[in-house]
Amino acid sequence: MILNQVRAFVTSNFYVAEPDTLQNADSLLDSGVIDSTGVLEIIAFIEETFGLAIEDAEILPENLDSIDRISNFVVRKMQ
Repeated sequence: MILNQVRAFVTSNFYVAEPDTLQNADSLLDSGVIDSTGVLEIIAFIEETFGLAIEDAEILPENLDSIDRISNFVVRKMQ
């Protein structure tokens, strides 16, 4: 399941003090889990793991700012 893959990547590659308390809808930027460099790491993860090309215009909080948003973005890109 894409959601589980994204969650596993985020919680293992970024500092998440209490992974069990991180909700899938929580803003990764606002909570300090990722910064601008982290966004680039997430993009690389999506491209390598799912074989997708991310356009510059798609690098938006609406697509990449929570585990839910990342998962939904990947699903949309795969269709």
